[in-house]
Amino acid sequence: MDAHAAHVDACAALIGLAIAAEFRDGVVRYFGLAASMAALVNGLPLTAEDEPAEVFIPIEPLQR
Repeated sequence: MDAHAAHVDACAALIGLAIAAEFRDGVVRYFGLAASMAALVNGLPLTAEDEPAEVFIPIEPLQR
């Protein structure tokens, strides 16, 4: 079992979440995708001058 699958199983057990067998592989795959995105973000260097945006203002999506 890989680390992502073990993490998903452990967290699901911890919070009492039953993941149906037919969905487990997809949940593990998505967790791996989310972990890889987090690694990219966490790998960005930040300086003392970097600050989060003060306000997020959503806009309508482009219509295609």
